[in-house]
Amino acid sequence: MSSAAAAAAIGRSLRIYYAPVRAARLDAFHARFLGAGDLAFDIGAHVGDRAASFRRLGARVVAVEPQPRLARLLRLLFGRDPDVALVPALVGAAEGEAVLRLNTANPMVATASAAFIAAASGAPGWEGQVWDAALPRPVTTLDALIAVHGVPAFAKIDVEGHEAAVLAGLSRPLRALSFEFTTIQRAVARDCLDRLSALGYRAFNACLGESMVFAHAAPLDAAAMAEWIAALPHAANSGDVYASLDPARLRRE
Repeated sequence: MSSAAAAAAIGRSLRIYYAPVRAARLDAFHARFLGAGDLAFDIGAHVGDRAASFRRLGARVVAVEPQPRLARLLRLLFGRDPDVALVPALVGAAEGEAVLRLNTANPMVATASAAFIAAASGAPGWEGQVWDAALPRPVTTLDALIAVHGVPAFAKIDVEGHEAAVLAGLSRPLRALSFEFTTIQRAVARDCLDRLSALGYRAFNACLGESMVFAHAAPLDAAAMAEWIAALPHAANSGDVYASLDPARLRRE
């Protein structure tokens, strides 16, 4: 894919994810987790819309994005902000190096998970997705990021099928976090829920797609959340599970 076409794909993402109505919805939702002076991790920052929301709420941000083009974009957007630390790396279970597979036509779905690409192959709704480039990238862990930057009040994890590996690199519960799930890899969501249960989380809720509205009026336990994800129709496609040590943060308002 040409550089111009790749830039156009990123431009589309910027227009979608920085739309004023969406920004207001993000801020209202994230305010239940973050306030002025808090620290947030944005793992899989993409074009930085979540990081921007965290900053509008007054939180300091560590934004992690391994895609070189998007890392450059994040430097343009946040490079002069002393309260945003940019980390151009993957996050995984252990420090080292891994291969990032790029979909230049759709930068949203770059992944370090070969299983994610296999699950997308031939799946309804994923037609035409091609991972046409691969790059070796450094890998850090949530524990390593905490050692450098401090313990976040909230961490958002959106890494296209690599979420369980990210959580495997966390050895302590955070006040709250979220991870993306997809209906093509429901087992990854189960693995994430198992890991979070082992860390001590007992309360979960979820948002479908980009709705920023909890699907459940009150939080569920891990088993009920796994059952709900298992029962979703394939067309639901994706969403985010939220976990918190304070169940009140997970009630629908």
